[in-house]
Amino acid sequence: MKSPNRQSISQLQDLPNIGKAMTRDLNIVGIQTPKNLIGKDGYQLFNKLCKITGMKHDPCVIDVFLSVVAFMEGGDPKPWWKFTAKRKEHMESQQ
Repeated sequence: MKSPNRQSISQLQDLPNIGKAMTRDLNIVGIQTPKNLIGKDGYQLFNKLCKITGMKHDPCVIDVFLSVVAFMEGGDPKPWWKFTAKRKEHMESQQ
């Protein structure tokens, strides 16, 4: 995966794993720029998205949110599916 420079990224679509649909979802929850992701919680962003839109989104959206928050907080760019196990473990611990 190409390693973008997080300091110079100004558009959400320049982030790893983010296309037009995910940009819309991030905008819905109040994320307008990549720097807005720093300090955010991917699970809270997902819950907010579901509440605002009135629908339950695919849990893979959590993985994408986790991936971009981790990247903007200094992590290596990783495909969103690398966060699936972390999400599943978290969800099971919440039951």
